[in-house]
Amino acid sequence: MTYQLPYRPRRLRSSSAIRALVEECQLTASDFVLPVFVTEETSPSEISSMPGVFRWPAVGIEEKVREWRQMGIRAFALFPKIDPQKKDGSGSEILNPDSLVYRTAAAINRLNLDIVLIADLALDPYTTHGQDGVLLPDGVVDNDQTVEILANASMVCAGAGFDMVAPSDMMDGRVGIIRKTLDENSFQHTGIISYSAKFASSYYGPFRSAIKSSSAEGGVDKRTYQLNPSNLKEAKRELWLDFQEGADMLMVKPAEPYLDLIYYAHTNINLPIAAYQVSGEYSRIMAADQLGWLDWKKCALESLVCIKRAGANLIFSYFADRIVSELD
Repeated sequence: MTYQLPYRPRRLRSSSAIRALVEECQLTASDFVLPVFVTEETSPSEISSMPGVFRWPAVGIEEKVREWRQMGIRAFALFPKIDPQKKDGSGSEILNPDSLVYRTAAAINRLNLDIVLIADLALDPYTTHGQDGVLLPDGVVDNDQTVEILANASMVCAGAGFDMVAPSDMMDGRVGIIRKTLDENSFQHTGIISYSAKFASSYYGPFRSAIKSSSAEGGVDKRTYQLNPSNLKEAKRELWLDFQEGADMLMVKPAEPYLDLIYYAHTNINLPIAAYQVSGEYSRIMAADQLGWLDWKKCALESLVCIKRAGANLIFSYFADRIVSELD
């Protein structure tokens, strides 16, 4: 029996050539930002909770960046593992122009590789207590004092050659103050990728271990500034506030658990939208692969294409350097 069906969608899936012809969403190397952990150590060290991801020595990292650039990756976000002896309660090392991440950025810039360098603008790597801000005597994070430090740090970032700063702290008003500070100090061309909707997520653990943040030890509660995963309206408000304060791009973090918000931002706000496929998203896929339950490559590709389909214009991903070789 043959039915007289007016529509047979399977015709568009009947061969690999037809499927490729009608494919709606494709990943390219230029979609990616590769997060790079840098350290004062003299040799690369693999992060145990992130198999295949390394902390790279700042000395000699230029050759690694050349290698990644040859793969087609053109954007990098640098995250420092700071010597514990350089940490204090206010994260003052972030204002040291000779600090690890600034020296690394300057060295990479001397390569003239036509790439984008993004600075993480947060105090977490620099504070002894692991919070993303300065603490008042009662333990509450001081919003405005923290913003003042970040605004000053944005100038250090720009002076070191970072193309964009990415405030990831979730303090109120920081995008506007950072933009004003940069503009008033002749850094009008330094862009801002704002972590506009950063949730108080359980997926950040491997990252905190990678940078040896004090928050990796547990007991650090960031819910007074990071978003409640239950709150969509609040997240939308944060996106619009950062848009109004002058951000050049808006970010949703984590990515895959918040595809609905990525889609909202893409369809409603006339700015490029970034999504951060965070360390926990990476680690759960790799752990399942090591147990023989999933194929990491297939799962990574599926996750990444879903993030792009939801509306992300750029994706921060620890898979970037291994996935680009799988792309057509």
